[in-house]
Amino acid sequence: MEPPKVQQPGEGGLNVTLTIRLLMHGKEVGSIIGKKGETVKKMREEVSASGARINISEGNCPERIVTITGPTDAIFKAFAMIAYKFEEDIINSMSNSPATSKPPVTLRLVVPASQCGSLIGKGGSKIKEMRESTGAQVQVAGDMLPNSTERAVTISGAPEAIIQCVKQICVVMLESPPKGATIPYRPKPASTPVIFSGGQVRADPLGASTANLSLLLQHQPLPAYTIQGQYAIPHPDLCCPSYPPQQLTKLHQLAMQQTPFNPLGQTTPAFPGLDASNQASTHELTIPNDAA
Repeated sequence: MEPPKVQQPGEGGLNVTLTIRLLMHGKEVGSIIGKKGETVKKMREEVSASGARINISEGNCPERIVTITGPTDAIFKAFAMIAYKFEEDIINSMSNSPATSKPPVTLRLVVPASQCGSLIGKGGSKIKEMRESTGAQVQVAGDMLPNSTERAVTISGAPEAIIQCVKQICVVMLESPPKGATIPYRPKPASTPVIFSGGQVRADPLGASTANLSLLLQHQPLPAYTIQGQYAIPHPDLCCPSYPPQQLTKLHQLAMQQTPFNPLGQTTPAFPGLDASNQASTHELTIPNDAA
């Protein structure tokens, strides 16, 4: 049995509750939140009167998910506010730029992969129709987002074109509900934050290479410790300012030669092919008392 036809958006719109998820970069989210949260507060007040909610995912991630839930009319209103805010940002950025042509506003929807076929249509007919009737550019990603069953749908154009395109996408999504279970995309931090002395927090990836370590040691301000593999290596300029350069070099080399600690209760060698009895080694390093 075919799903019931959904009324096309028009005067009075669609009285159906729907959830739309947007994928945004940190800078875009910052624009939506605004100074002291004033922008998102205003947006929430305007759409909440229509029964809609705007939620922004938490976490120190390069990407965030903005979820808009409510009647479709309220969703369209929220999209309009977001699209016009992004256009305002583009105009402001052009005031200090030599560029003469205005870039389009771009939004990325996160859509269950099982609904993307309906958005594309047979032979691409539906997506072509949306492009021609709204003037917006629509692209459906070929691959699913990591660890999910969702794809990104990118819409670019003028705010008016984007709003009309979102209306048509909502109609398709309501007419063709997702098939099976959907595993939602959840952005993950790009690296693990490391807390250094003095309360500094720095997101250096665990398992950085020796080359990366050399780069890290050049950054300012300098951390007290740098993570290398499974080691926290003291940074000499902060921990031991009186170390002679030759001893610092040897200390660094010794740290690189050590084998990782086994997890508690694990008796197998950390590296295949190495005998456990040969893993322990002792190094003696003489340092001045004042340096110690």
